[in-house]
Amino acid sequence: MSDTPAKPAPQGLQEPSLDEQIAAYQREFRDLDPQVEKIVSALGRLNRRMNVAYGRQVADLGISNAEWEVLKTLVISGAPYRLGPGELAKRLGLTPAAMTHRIDRMAGEGLVTRDRDENNRVRVIVELTDVGRTKWLAAMRMASDFEEELLQDLSGDERGVLGEMLIRLLRRVEHAQPDAGGRLTDLD
Repeated sequence: MSDTPAKPAPQGLQEPSLDEQIAAYQREFRDLDPQVEKIVSALGRLNRRMNVAYGRQVADLGISNAEWEVLKTLVISGAPYRLGPGELAKRLGLTPAAMTHRIDRMAGEGLVTRDRDENNRVRVIVELTDVGRTKWLAAMRMASDFEEELLQDLSGDERGVLGEMLIRLLRRVEHAQPDAGGRLTDLD
């Protein structure tokens, strides 16, 4: 994360506190459970702020969040860090056209290569380059430092309990919305 402190929002444009938000919701929707709303709203805000922080980190490395997603997906696939564009698109919840656009950009930046499969000349293979892996490792170091700082006030036991609770919530959402991992629209 950048060492530059975040600038406060101009007066009048600040996001209301969670308590203010929940009070406004309760005024308009009396059936609201404030405890549930506090948890869900806090998770949403935390997710949004973490995404901004990660975006700043990868921007410092000269890559976008979209490119970072591809690098992560290739690394997660395991050595030799190769996948077809269709599999990448599926894993990232993108359309094939959006994936092609992203791969074109990344190949031009030297982060990935795109070559024909030697065993099936119709199939294209996208592979992580040394430059892409170096950027991924640098981003991981930055993210690890940020995440450690984020969780510094939680003991090991608290981290374990929080992790298990969040996994339970994630499983419930995944069960109820099995297609929610993809995007409704393209980001590129």
